[in-house]
Amino acid sequence: MSSFGELLNNLVAETTQRSLCHFSPELALSGTIVILLLMRLFGSIDRWIPPYFTALVGSLAALGLCGRQLLDLLNDGAASEEFFSGMLVFDPFGAFVRGLLALFLVLVVALTVLTGIPDREDGPDFYALLFGSTIGMMIMASANHMLMFFMGIEMASVPSYAMVGFLKGRTKSSEAAFKYVVYGAGAAGVMLYGISLLMGLLGTGTLVSETMPDMASNLQLAFAGTTGIGSAASMTLLLAVLMVMVGLAFKLSLVPFHFWCPDAFQGASAEVAGFLSVGSKAAAFALLVRFCLSFVGGETAVLPEIFTGFGVALGVMACVTVTFGNLAAYSQTNAKRLLAYSTIAHAGYMLMAVSALVVVLAGGPGAGLSEGVIGETAQRCVEGLLFYLFVYLFMNLGAFAVVALLRNHTYSEEIDSFNGLGWQAPALCICMAVCAFSLVGLPPLGGFWGKLVIFMSVFKAGDVHWFMYVMLVIGGLNTVFSLFYYVRMLKAMFITPAAEEARPIEVPAAIGNYALLLAIPVLLLGIFPTWTTNLAQRVSEVLVP
Repeated sequence: MSSFGELLNNLVAETTQRSLCHFSPELALSGTIVILLLMRLFGSIDRWIPPYFTALVGSLAALGLCGRQLLDLLNDGAASEEFFSGMLVFDPFGAFVRGLLALFLVLVVALTVLTGIPDREDGPDFYALLFGSTIGMMIMASANHMLMFFMGIEMASVPSYAMVGFLKGRTKSSEAAFKYVVYGAGAAGVMLYGISLLMGLLGTGTLVSETMPDMASNLQLAFAGTTGIGSAASMTLLLAVLMVMVGLAFKLSLVPFHFWCPDAFQGASAEVAGFLSVGSKAAAFALLVRFCLSFVGGETAVLPEIFTGFGVALGVMACVTVTFGNLAAYSQTNAKRLLAYSTIAHAGYMLMAVSALVVVLAGGPGAGLSEGVIGETAQRCVEGLLFYLFVYLFMNLGAFAVVALLRNHTYSEEIDSFNGLGWQAPALCICMAVCAFSLVGLPPLGGFWGKLVIFMSVFKAGDVHWFMYVMLVIGGLNTVFSLFYYVRMLKAMFITPAAEEARPIEVPAAIGNYALLLAIPVLLLGIFPTWTTNLAQRVSEVLVP
């Protein structure tokens, strides 16, 4: 009994003194959800306190806590620390992504205030779903166990299903939500079976740990001396990894698991589409990086042929995703659907960095690269991904925000409805121009540096496998192709005259200021990228020593 009591006391002390402190941003969001639900229960409260005010305060509190944690980690030089019995990990990489999600949440809440979606009556429900999905994404960014891997994805996904169908009385919205639920359930089932195979094969679900058996160490014990794919265990491992990738590819809308994305984005409000296009990408890529590092991030390469092939397979998927997303966007007439295919394409660009990371870490020793070169190149891959995610937040949210704000004046989200608006709503249309050219990757905007850093890491990975050069060429060509469909939106705004029956619009100053708030960081990240690249570099050096 004494040993049980001592164990219980240690568990309580570890939870209250350390784990809850590391989990404070999620607790702030959880507390906000409780307040919002109480506001829904006692409807008279929202007469004095609007739901958006509560949501804005809660998101700002989470952002402040995330910022403080990231600064403390970088200033103290801490590497990583497990909490909640190793289920989650507290490190600069997770803190960076969680801070990114908290900043994004603040901007999305501010956007909903300006657009009026949701209305006052449905506000508590909508913001509770929004915050619940964000908590799931934050758990994804810090997950250190396959159970939290699955739980984070499901916590992020289930509220998203409801938000896609949140617009009442719209057939497209209900249809999109139904498709999203069905496809999401299928992908989750496949992923869960892959997780069970993986945990059963390796005997653990912990990704990386210094205090307990993890997947990296068990992989080295189980497959020591094995190099090929001939054994049954190797084939089972590969099958399990591929099945887990189905769930991640679905969240990232990678081809061929992209089919839900255009319908969901078109059926949902532009605010929800913008949230899904950035938030789910950031969280899923953080989870994908941790998952890949659990296999190839160790000091000794295990199954180098298999995981080098896996990295190349990710590169093939990235090339197909980028090409399909850009080509499919050409024929779109709906702005949200066009941006949905743009989102698919940019997921492919970011996947190139992960592909290069896996190829370098798995095949670098066999290619004769020194340990220092391998580590430096892997760090550049993570650095490029983090910088791209940071600038992607502003430029992609900016594009969806302009669509949402113009929708309130034109009552349409078709590209033709934007004809001639460049002179009636210059702030919004200039914001769209800045975001569109940054999405293309033109200098001197932030998107240029994001793609440049990723392409540089892919080029360096070509020393390990020749396909990286092919991926680099395909990425460069697609950058040129994407210019045409972005310019089509700008042509409608600045060159094509408005229809005679179109009524003139007047955009309030607050809306124009919000658009500039999103466009200015895109420009500054292109002119002065050093601060962000240095921050991303410091985070990557801790994640990949």
